[in-house]
Amino acid sequence: MPNLENLKKQAKLILRWHRERHYPVAAQIRGYLPRFLNMPDSEILAASFQLSDAQEIVARQQGFDSWQALKTGLPTTSLKAKASPSKATIVGAEPQLFVTDIQRSCEFFRVKLGFSLAFSYGKPPYYAQVGRDAARLNLRCVERPVIEPMVRDREELLSASMIVATADEIKLLFLEFQSAGVAFHQTLKKQPWGAKNFVVKDPDGNLLLFAGPAS
Repeated sequence: MPNLENLKKQAKLILRWHRERHYPVAAQIRGYLPRFLNMPDSEILAASFQLSDAQEIVARQQGFDSWQALKTGLPTTSLKAKASPSKATIVGAEPQLFVTDIQRSCEFFRVKLGFSLAFSYGKPPYYAQVGRDAARLNLRCVERPVIEPMVRDREELLSASMIVATADEIKLLFLEFQSAGVAFHQTLKKQPWGAKNFVVKDPDGNLLLFAGPAS
């Protein structure tokens, strides 16, 4: 679970981006705050936007309805203020997938894999983010595949890896995807190093690994 102090910093960063009229943040605001849903980027960046709004975005990114709900839901240890850290803490990672059709990819992740759309940017869209639980994937539109398909399949060149906590969950996830008609590059398999995993292939051939413990 992320540390509250780091989430506060994320909210302040979103607020600063809005004040600096950083256009990509407009799509993020529109995706998480309903009152901005039908507003173009220019109007969002010109509108009143407070720290509480940025905190609400961060809370929703973490799966909570509000900032107060997020604070209540975090472990007590994460609520304690910290002294100046001795080193920076990385609070997340967002792999970037190269796709040839943003709308098609977003639909695949939403319908087949149960992700939700965080935001899409551009007209027509050329960049988007999808998420499920704590996982975030960024989608970048390109004219043609970046990796030669035969090489990617032969060498099993993964584009992203995502994990679940238990053996029961990795089986449930596999069965969920199987019932949705997902194309598998590798079905659920127990590995010699003590994990169970499977690999999904998206419409552009990107290989997505899902893994969990074997027992």
